[in-house]
Amino acid sequence: MVKYSDRPWTNAYDSFVPKTLEPYPEITLPSFLVQAAEQTPNHVALVTSTRLPSILGRLGRLHTQMTYAELNRASDALAHALVEMGLQKGEAVAIIMPNSVAFVVSFYAVLKAGGIVAAVNPTYPDPKMAHQINDSHARIVICMSLFYEQVQRLRPQTTIQSVIVAQYKQYLQGFARFLFSLSREKKDGHYIEQLKAQDRWFHELLQQHDGKKSNVAISHEDMALFQYTGGTTGVAKAAASKHKALVANTLQCKAYLGQTSDQPDSFLGAIPMFHVFGMVAVLSFAVGLRAPVYLVPNARDITDVLDTIDTFKPTLFMGVPALFNAINNRKDVQEGKYNLRSIRACISGSAPLPPAVKREFERLSGGVIMEGFGMSEAPTATHCNPLLGENRVGSIGLPFPDMDMRIVSLEDDEQDVPVGEIGELVMAGPILMEHYHNMPTETDKAMRIRDGKRWFYTGDIGKMDQDGYFYIVDRKKDMALIGGFNVYPSVVEKALAEHPDIAEVGVAAIPHPEKAGLETLKAWIVIKAEHATPSVQQIIDFAAKHLADYEVPRRVEFVSELPKTSVGKTLRRELIEMERKKQA
Repeated sequence: MVKYSDRPWTNAYDSFVPKTLEPYPEITLPSFLVQAAEQTPNHVALVTSTRLPSILGRLGRLHTQMTYAELNRASDALAHALVEMGLQKGEAVAIIMPNSVAFVVSFYAVLKAGGIVAAVNPTYPDPKMAHQINDSHARIVICMSLFYEQVQRLRPQTTIQSVIVAQYKQYLQGFARFLFSLSREKKDGHYIEQLKAQDRWFHELLQQHDGKKSNVAISHEDMALFQYTGGTTGVAKAAASKHKALVANTLQCKAYLGQTSDQPDSFLGAIPMFHVFGMVAVLSFAVGLRAPVYLVPNARDITDVLDTIDTFKPTLFMGVPALFNAINNRKDVQEGKYNLRSIRACISGSAPLPPAVKREFERLSGGVIMEGFGMSEAPTATHCNPLLGENRVGSIGLPFPDMDMRIVSLEDDEQDVPVGEIGELVMAGPILMEHYHNMPTETDKAMRIRDGKRWFYTGDIGKMDQDGYFYIVDRKKDMALIGGFNVYPSVVEKALAEHPDIAEVGVAAIPHPEKAGLETLKAWIVIKAEHATPSVQQIIDFAAKHLADYEVPRRVEFVSELPKTSVGKTLRRELIEMERKKQA
């Protein structure tokens, strides 16, 4: 009889994946960067590139690069500057930037100075951004010039005292910098005439503190990260993680993907680094491998993503289903105008991966998309399908080495359910957060001690099969009760995603407009470009062929886009709110 405690998933690992990585080294996250700078100083770390204007034709991309030695030296200088500016050990610094050299330098600088990284989504509206700054109690903000005006607006209502301002053009050279200054700096809002007296230019601090290092002693037991959850089910919470958790997850990623070819790996840096997926599974993983990262500031700029892949030939692509799907649906991709064949492996996370999206991207690229799973509270990856072994349709794969998993009853939260049955996914292991910052009640709900281990209750409904593959059914909070049956919106979404005309779909339970106190299912559907819109009845008929009668959504709305988090997870609560406003 298979038991969760036996870790049956380790038997399905690829041959190169160890069953355990214990003991983990007692090092800090910047140690990977320091080692890379010392042992491979001239290896390329970061590449910044710019598309030439269309009037110049398709002549490729202008790019600049930073080596590991240069990245280490720059982050040392900024760390020294932060300490001189009064940053105290254990104090949070807010970083408000897209993927860029300045983000990476700032990330390692804050850690080297003994600070805690509190990365903020730069596209957030004022209230959300202010909440995270105040919740982390960040006195120092490091931002791109594009967001300086917004930071200034927030200053009177937040804890902000000093702002360090980086310019995107700082890491462009020659003709690329000239073009940016001429055509985009003022037009796109990057230009700043003058900083406030207490604020500093990023590049000036690097120059003034060049060759210096922070003298703050940091340990693997120190807090390193406040990662704010996506807020898909309410107010965003800051998952507080120590250096040791981030180090462990970096080493797990390295062990699980392995190097299975003679070609050195390189990373597409499109997934946002202000989210743990990009921060750990791209940035820290790449630094651990001493591999280059080809930076893409905005993953929604699909042309930029495709140009970067076509030009630089990355081998590893961490993404989300919406991104893979957007690439699949590009006419120029289908016509072969972009070469995706360099990609050997992708990890898809943050949302369920529709089988049709996986099949088509693998056909176009020749690589493998491995569906995985992770959380801000276990930054970042906890499960993944094997690289060489069986990828099971609909499964998030196998737990990483040294992770313990159980499926517990939805009724009592404690009793393990038999293998194959549905319950709540709970996990234990070396990568778990310490707590939710400033939220002891929420922490007590999520973290519990059992058999001497700290278990995190994920809030996800799932199951495990006999071979140790795990499946996520849905979030507990999203489960609907339709006609006396439990219905999981993600199951309905996966079925509808197989429709040939549907590009994206979101499903949620809404208040029944005619029967007070009851719920009904609704589907919000985005149709593929250049496809005719089917009728509502055709959608319902299609669903009826693949789902139980009580799972079929009886209400359908066609929309141009779905509300999503920064990493492509559909915000069902916003869909529900849209419907409530419509009914009102």
